Amino acid sequence: MTPDRLSEIASRYSKLRIAVVGDLCLDRYLEIDPSRAEVSIETGLPVYNVARVRSQPGAAGTILNNLVALGVGQIFPVGFCGEDGEGYELLRALGALPGVDTAHFFQTSARRTFTYCKPLIMEPGQPPRELNRLDSKNWTPTPAEVADRIADSVEKLRGAVDAVILMDQVDVEETGVVTKSVLARVEALEKKAAPIPVLADSRRGLRGFSSVIFKMNAAELSALTGMPAQSSLEEVRSAAVELAQQNQRAVFVTMAERGLVGALPDGRSEHVPALALRGTIDVVGAGDSVTANLAAALAGGAELREALSVAALASSIVIHQLGTSGSASVAQMKGLLG
Repeated sequence: MTPDRLSEIASRYSKLRIAVVGDLCLDRYLEIDPSRAEVSIETGLPVYNVARVRSQPGAAGTILNNLVALGVGQIFPVGFCGEDGEGYELLRALGALPGVDTAHFFQTSARRTFTYCKPLIMEPGQPPRELNRLDSKNWTPTPAEVADRIADSVEKLRGAVDAVILMDQVDVEETGVVTKSVLARVEALEKKAAPIPVLADSRRGLRGFSSVIFKMNAAELSALTGMPAQSSLEEVRSAAVELAQQNQRAVFVTMAERGLVGALPDGRSEHVPALALRGTIDVVGAGDSVTANLAAALAGGAELREALSVAALASSIVIHQLGTSGSASVAQMKGLLG
């Protein structure tokens, strides 16, 4: 990847329209000042004094943040939040982002807002140190009327966007945005709609997904295909090609320090190495930056290896951003190319 070619691909981003269908959560960071530590008179337990609170869209919202950083023209989050304080915070954070259209992101009393609350010890001259996270999730199935509303939004947007990203972030099946009924609608659309990049990622693995581009890590590829857990690069490429041919869609595999692999149904595959580390890293958000950059690059006309190269640049930038689920701009990526 050359700076000029990156500029050519990125020059199309401002005209792109991308839908992000998935579990947008609220990432709430509590920055704790250890110099103000106290002991509770009532309980005798240590008290952490929060000096600053910052919030941003997380989970599928991290993908959205990366699309914003790339300058994508219009971004359509598709999903829900609760009628609660966290939902208000999330909607406010989304509304502050350029290019984000929340017409298909709605509040409902039937769900609570998915929230990751992350206490961080902030010591001078030290990277943020995260304490035990406090999560708020939905543990019951997503109501049919909520899932139907999401599926209707997917159908309305499918013919109006240049790419779709599906992000299934919940731990318990059928409790989030990407339910079986939503996937069924996606599959039906993919059988008749004009081809565009439709990428899927799921923290529980992509079994049950079809007619979409798979983005996964090597462990998820192993679980799905039976590939040995400790596989060589060539074994990963072979398994990815076989899966791409089976699905008749591209497959992308992240392999941490070993880089990224992409495979196409015609049997072609590419490997792009990871960039060298430049200091302390925090891998939170790296996979989401890969997803966002693959979708934007492919929609912007990138070839397979080019899309992988762009994603590798972005993830290298994100892992060096500490104490946050980061994002990468085109200017930052050009800076790595020299």
